[in-house]
Order: sequence, then structure tokens, then C-alpha cells
Amino acid sequence: MTDGDTGPAGHQAAGHEPEAAQRPGAARLALLAGSGTALVTAVLLGSGLSLANKWACRAGAWNGYLSQFQAHCYTDIYPLYFGEGLSSGKVPYAGHPVEYPVLIGGAMQLAGWLVHPIGNPYIRGREFFDLTIVLLTVFAVVGVVATAYLAGRSRRWTALGVALAPAVILAAFINWDLIAMGLAMAGMAAWAARRGVLAGVLLGLAVATKFYPLLFFGPLLLLCLRAGRMREFGVTLGSAAAAWLVVDLPVMIAAPAGWARFYRLSDTRSADWGSIWYFFETEHWPGVGTASVSTLNVISAAVFGVVCVLIVLLSLGAPRRPRVAQLFFLTLATFLLSTKVWSPQYVVWLAPLVVLARPRLGAYLVWQVAEVGYFFAIWAYLITVSVAGPSFIGVGGIGTGLYFAALIARFASVLLLCGLVVRDILHPAGDVVRAGGADDPAGGILSGAPDRLVLRLGPRRSRQPAAAASAR
Repeated sequence: MTDGDTGPAGHQAAGHEPEAAQRPGAARLALLAGSGTALVTAVLLGSGLSLANKWACRAGAWNGYLSQFQAHCYTDIYPLYFGEGLSSGKVPYAGHPVEYPVLIGGAMQLAGWLVHPIGNPYIRGREFFDLTIVLLTVFAVVGVVATAYLAGRSRRWTALGVALAPAVILAAFINWDLIAMGLAMAGMAAWAARRGVLAGVLLGLAVATKFYPLLFFGPLLLLCLRAGRMREFGVTLGSAAAAWLVVDLPVMIAAPAGWARFYRLSDTRSADWGSIWYFFETEHWPGVGTASVSTLNVISAAVFGVVCVLIVLLSLGAPRRPRVAQLFFLTLATFLLSTKVWSPQYVVWLAPLVVLARPRLGAYLVWQVAEVGYFFAIWAYLITVSVAGPSFIGVGGIGTGLYFAALIARFASVLLLCGLVVRDILHPAGDVVRAGGADDPAGGILSGAPDRLVLRLGPRRSRQPAAAASAR
């Protein structure tokens, strides 16, 4: 069966949208805002603001437990220089188990080697942070430019919603997540450019940095299955597995216990700050709030699994094949909504997919406000849990009610985005990307391809060309 996607729709995905042609002034402004110069400048501006947010810590606040939370400048990078043994010359995994996948350990080791000649350990730690944020900024540029490419020629400016997102600016230098984001988006861009092997290599390296890009192979499988492009999917998956093994296998062999720490920690940690399960646990909800860690693992996995089944039905049964970014966003958002840990820096994972899946301002702003609110709430709450008695108010803490309001607001804002993306998939005429005549700028070999497998979940409808449907 086919949904009527045609060759011309795929041609329009390269940037020849009628909407842009009808408004030449707006099109020129959009092209200027989406130019490489504008995007790189925006990333550097955003990184400068991110550093400004961390300046109080860099000036010494990170050496006081409460002061780093009071200044809202907490970062994992500085304390982990000492906590992971880098300050004493230990090698990640071999000399000290590291709680992150291999490429983050490699980034730690590289910066650790470069600052090793500095005598004062505190200055060494500060310079370790400085070198790390230079590296993170490079990958931020890669991720934003790749997002612009994935958006299509007339919508490259939407990548500014990543570079200058307030929540991304606040969270950018908390951890090493920008490396994974840059690699993941570069992998998606390679897929869009029909470079399957390169896409797999980049996505495999992204998985070796943070595990979340592994989730993308599920929706990519569904889209390739619907379009009958399984050979191309196999090439990309095989390339990803090979790239992951190239960087992980030597560490697995040389230091199996140190390498495995990340996976053991993920399995044994309890509900942590930011997750809905932490709310249930703290409020002692019957069942879910009193479950053991192993039971919570099962419940969390079951919730994620059930929603994934719904995503399968949506992917194969929607009236028109969903766009790559739409399904990637839904899968990642579902994971975050159901997982045991939802750290503030995970906004870096979501931001590129949000602006690609649904490039509209209203819900994006609601989500950003919720993320920014949570960013400030978590540091104030950490003051509260560190200070006994009512004195937490005098040092900048907040009560559980306000913290959980921020947590639930963030949860609800991502849920709102999911609902709106699902609506766009079920009613593709309302998808702002396809309303301009494009099929899927990020689709690569999927863009404009006819369907080979479609689940008929409702009454059979008459077939209509995809381009005509999107113009209604």
C-alpha cells in the first residue's frame, strides 16, 4: 500500500517550498537568520551566557556546597575532576570506574592530561572546566548547524531555537551532554544527506557518549519498514554498532569493571530528582511511591514499553508517514517522561528535536518557561534537602510544594508537546513543515518515498496524493 508520497514532494524537501517563494522579503530574512555566520555567532553568544551563569562557581562558589546552589551555577565538570580521580592522575575506567560511557571518559582524560602540569589542584580543576567548555562549545556549533540543515533551506533559522534557548543556555555546561547532542544531530544530518554509513558512525559515537541516541534506531526502523527501505536501515545500524564497538570494546577488555559501572548504576539507582517517580516516592503514593528499585525498574520499563507500542501503531498507521524528527522526539520524550532520572541538562537532548518536530513558537515558549522554572527550582530544593529544619528559607531554599509544582510543570509541558506532535502526525495538513509543500527535510531516502507497509487502523479512506493533502 502507498500513501501517495511522490517524487516532487521529495524535491521540495531540498528547500523549494512555495511558501518561501510567495514572500521574498521574509524568505531573505529567514535565509540570513539561518546562515552559517548567524548560527555560529548565536552559539558563541549562547555559550558566553552559559559561562556567565557559571562565573560565580568558577570564581570559587563550587568549593562551597550551598554556595554553588545559591548562585544557581552548579556544574558536574569541576567536582568530577576530583571525584573521578583525574586530579590524582588516575585513568578513567582502568584507574577509577567512571559513571559515564566511554567517550565522556575520553573527553575527561584529554582535558586532564592538558592541565596536569599545573601545580595548584584548584587552579587545575578550574582549567579542566575551561578546556571542557571549549570542547562543549565546538560540539554545540556542530549540533546547531546540523539542526539547521535538518530543518530545510527556508527554515534553517529555527536552529536559533537551540542556540539561544534560555533553558539550554542555563544547562549547557552542567555536564558533557553537548558532545552527545552534536554527534546525534550530525548523524541525523548525515542520514538526511543520504550518507547511511556516516550516519551510523556518528550515531554510534553518540551512543558511546550518552546512551539516549540508541533510542533513535527504533523509530528509524519503523519509518524504513513503512517505506520498504530496510537495506538502508541495516547499513546505518551496522555502521553504528561497528563504531560503538571500536571505541567501547578496548575499554571493555582492558577494564571491564570500570566500563560496566555506568550500566550497573543505571540499573541500581532509585528514583532521582526530576522524575515523576521521585514525586510519587516522596509523596508516598500507594504502589508506585513505595516500590523497591527492582520493581520501579519494571514499572518504568513497562510504561515506556506501552507507549512505544502506541508509537509503533502511530508510525505504521498514520495517514501519512511521520517525519523523522517527529518520531525521534516522541520516543525521546516518552523515555524522559517514564525514566527514573531527569536531570536539568537533558533539555540539551530535547531542544533540537523540539524545533524540528514542531517549529511553532507558542508551545515552545511554554516548554522553555517550564524548563527554566525547573532549573532554578532544583537548586533551591537541593539547598532545602541539605539544611535541617525551617532555616532553609533564609538561605534560599524552597519547600517541596513549590519544587514539585516546577517538576510537574516541566512534565506537563513536554506532555503537551507530545500531544501536539501526535496531532500533527494524525492531521498532516496542520504540520507547519509539510504545509509549505515539503515532505521531510530530515528524511533522506525516506523523503518522497512511497509507502510499502501501512496498518489500516480505521475505516478505509480514498487515497490522495500527499502533496495535495498537505495543501488543504
